[in-house]
Amino acid sequence: MRNTYSTDLSDEEWACLKNHLSASKLPCKLRAHYLREIFDAIFYVLKSGCPWRLLPGDFPPWQTVFYHFRRFRLSGLWRRAFTILRARERKRNGKDPNPSAAIVDSQSVKTTEESAGWKGYEAHKSGYDAHKHVKGRKRHLLVDTLGLPLSIYVTPADVQDRVGARCLLAGLKPLMPRLKKIWADGAYGGAPLAEWCQDEGDCDLEVVGHDKEASSFHVISNRWIVERTFSWIGQNRRMSKDYERMAQTSETLIEVAMIRLMLRRLVREKLVPQTQ
Repeated sequence: MRNTYSTDLSDEEWACLKNHLSASKLPCKLRAHYLREIFDAIFYVLKSGCPWRLLPGDFPPWQTVFYHFRRFRLSGLWRRAFTILRARERKRNGKDPNPSAAIVDSQSVKTTEESAGWKGYEAHKSGYDAHKHVKGRKRHLLVDTLGLPLSIYVTPADVQDRVGARCLLAGLKPLMPRLKKIWADGAYGGAPLAEWCQDEGDCDLEVVGHDKEASSFHVISNRWIVERTFSWIGQNRRMSKDYERMAQTSETLIEVAMIRLMLRRLVREKLVPQTQ
């Protein structure tokens, strides 16, 4: 009997997640450990920020945990579970599963020696964001009005936001046919990107700027939603920096962080008694 951690899935959360795990997407290798313990270990790494090799001994071996995490990424299981849970969360909030409006923004985060110095594809390397004075990688997010990511892309930090926006929106139209409005900040301004959004996805890109007459801090309409999403992601210590060798792993961990958040919300809604 192992110790209980605050990151462990409850019985209700595990039942909710298990319903969306397709048997065809699971690794075919026979498992010596209960699948729920594998997910608990992955969520522990995400929240605590510890390296895979420093998993507590009462979890399955770190090699087994990382093997499943990687296989889930390669088989598309994380993406499938994330997409289904996002649709359920939108329905719970009275919204159509396919959003009609979204917000785009980026966040530059520092890398470590492990991630910045890896000699792989160009996208896996780090860069220097001269505007934010950060050397590392940049997380590009397109989120709906609830703050749930619709598209995730990780690049070196020196990639411009306009280029990142094209990566987020390329090929998204068949998956998001109702998407017609996108809000962004001044970094996404300019006619070329707006025209590209119209041609590629039939979307209207609107730049929401600061109120020049405001004398103090104020919340900017619509744009604050994506900033809140970055805050949700940052609550996990593994996401405080980009520790991953591959950019795809960084993108997957963002999905895993949002899966954990949505599971908690969906189950909490069922457990809270309805008030008259």
